[in-house]
Amino acid sequence: MGASVWKALSDDSRRHMLLLLKDKNMFPSELAEHFDMTLAGVSTHLRILRDADLVKERREGQRRLYSLNTEATLEIKNFYDQMWSNNLNSLKEFVENKKRKQGKRK
Repeated sequence: MGASVWKALSDDSRRHMLLLLKDKNMFPSELAEHFDMTLAGVSTHLRILRDADLVKERREGQRRLYSLNTEATLEIKNFYDQMWSNNLNSLKEFVENKKRKQGKRK
């Protein structure tokens, strides 16, 4: 994952676009209906998401249809799963150690 992925994910509107695209492929005009911004603004966000390889673009005549790049988003999910897994294991050890210490004091 390059820096452009993190830049793309840093914006609320772009994250919302990804959530919308996870349910169905959409044209920029369809996405624009969900935001208080111009079609040009939506297109700018889509370009950033495309450059980060988070969405795919397919031409249909004069229009462009966008879809979620599930391979790239799966890579992000796996990254967070690894981070949370480590944190959850540490939390589990902390709680178990605390219970052992409390049991020794009784």
